[in-house]
Amino acid sequence: MDSIDPRKARQQLDQDAAQVGAADLDHLLTRQQAIEKKLKQSGKLARFGTDIRLMLAMVRDYVRGDYRAVPWKTIAAVAGALLYVLNPLDLVPDLILGFGLLDDATVVAACLKLVETDLHRYAAWRELRDEQPQ
Repeated sequence: MDSIDPRKARQQLDQDAAQVGAADLDHLLTRQQAIEKKLKQSGKLARFGTDIRLMLAMVRDYVRGDYRAVPWKTIAAVAGALLYVLNPLDLVPDLILGFGLLDDATVVAACLKLVETDLHRYAAWRELRDEQPQ
C-alpha cells in the first residue's frame, strides 16, 4: 500500500464522510452483497474482511437504533469509506489491474485507524449482547 499516499486517503475519507446522510446509510446496507463480492475478488481488500463486516454490522445496528453509543462522525466515516469501496471510479479506478483496489484498501485502513476505538467498543457491546439469554 506504499504507492497510495495515506494523507490523500484520509482527505478522501474526510470528504466522503462529510457528505454522508441517513439515506446513504440505507443505500450502503442494501449494497452489502456488492461489498462482500468485492472483498472476495481482491486480496488487498480481503485482508480487511472481518473489520469491514464489523463496520457494516455497526452501521446496521445504528440504523436500527440498537446501538447509538457511537458518534455520528464514526458512522459517517465508516459509511464514507465503504461507499468509496463501492465506487468503481474513485481516485484509482478499479479497472486498473493490480492498482485499482489499492486505494480502496488504503481508504479502509485510514478509516479503521480513525474509528478503531469506537469499533472495539461496538465489538465488545455486540459480544455482550450475543451472550445474553434471549
